[in-house]
Amino acid sequence: MIRKLLLLLITCIFLSACAQSTALIGPAITVGNTGNIMQASFSYGSNLAVKEATGMTPGEHVSSYVGDRKEEKKLKKDLLTYLESHVKYMRKKISQKKKHLN
Repeated sequence: MIRKLLLLLITCIFLSACAQSTALIGPAITVGNTGNIMQASFSYGSNLAVKEATGMTPGEHVSSYVGDRKEEKKLKKDLLTYLESHVKYMRKKISQKKKHLN
């Protein structure tokens, strides 16, 4: 029993590298999973068209969009923090002036 488990574990370790190289062949995996050659060819063709037109793959577009959104959120947060501190500062100055006028 231990021998079979050890053999299975070693086999999985050595074959795990095979999965990484097949991940580069997206359409072949699509055909293997779905059996739909048209879907795989359309996916591959549209990916090539996007890459040719924009110079970036669809995955790169997604990652740049997510990165832009994170930067935008950070800018909004920084601006909000600045405005809140400025409002507090101005309220403090106004209250001090009111005290001096009274």
